[in-house]
Amino acid sequence: MMTLKLRKLFKNFKSDESGAVTVDWVVLTAAIVGLGMVVMKTVGGGIEGLGGKIVTKLDDTTAGYTSTTP
Repeated sequence: MMTLKLRKLFKNFKSDESGAVTVDWVVLTAAIVGLGMVVMKTVGGGIEGLGGKIVTKLDDTTAGYTSTTP
């Protein structure tokens, strides 16, 4: 009788897929986050360099209106 209950419990456990979808979503989310980190690492240096160039250009620019006519 006890082995029959264990066998039924094992069959139910084996056929239950309620947690499988959660595992799929966790793996998919981890892959997306990892890919985002790789992209940011790759592109980040170029963005910082470009930002520095923009700041330098803006610092060298005189703000305001200057008239060229006498």
